[in-house]
Amino acid sequence: MWPCGHIYLRDTGFDMLDKERMPVHVAIIMDGNGRWAKERGLPRLAGHNAGMKAMKKIVDHSDKLGIKYLTVYAFSTENWKRSIAEVSGIFKLLVTYVNSDLKELVENNVRVRVLGDYSALPKDAVKSLERTLRDTHDNTGLQFNIALNYGGRDEIRRAVVAIGERIAEGTLSPEDITDEVIARELYTGSLHADVPDPELIIRTSGELRLSNFLLWQSAYSELVFPDVLWPDFTPEEYEKAIADYQSRDRRFGGR
Repeated sequence: MWPCGHIYLRDTGFDMLDKERMPVHVAIIMDGNGRWAKERGLPRLAGHNAGMKAMKKIVDHSDKLGIKYLTVYAFSTENWKRSIAEVSGIFKLLVTYVNSDLKELVENNVRVRVLGDYSALPKDAVKSLERTLRDTHDNTGLQFNIALNYGGRDEIRRAVVAIGERIAEGTLSPEDITDEVIARELYTGSLHADVPDPELIIRTSGELRLSNFLLWQSAYSELVFPDVLWPDFTPEEYEKAIADYQSRDRRFGGR
């Protein structure tokens, strides 16, 4: 059951969302592509292809809902453990998506950013990503963050190294390290993408964990775990998750 309550958003044709209380930043762990394919007797890559199509719909719907930042967990630092064929196929699909949808992203004023060390990806994927980053750089609408070769612990480690280097250089004292100093060095920080912490994190497929995703940034995020495999995650399911978020009382440790 998804709690709804007195929630309205008339502009999109659905009646469950309050337009004044939309999350600024939604992050999604797109889980369940492999199981979706297995249930249908299809190769895992077919699941990833279906997942790309679902992602496109959610990007479009985020823009329509007025969400300012959407971050999707596309490829983790741990995903390199998968078979060479699957990893290669995922990156080929990414290139296909970027090449086919770049014009639409530009026309819809979507800005694409990458969180993670994407330099380790295959050359054609890096080339497509950099073209997308360049061509959407001046867009002012939805900021679509793709977490690629991303891991929360690796992100924090990199921030610690950068802060350590500043201390060694004498430009920062240990006692001056604040939450803001650390956050600034993260992939989402002002040195990189300047993304606020997500108010809502959605993980599809019913799994109840973050899997090394936005560990620092998720300190006060609301978590929703719909029991829907990612390729079946429709805009309607997306709105149910946002309705769940809107039904909660966020106290940030207070009473």
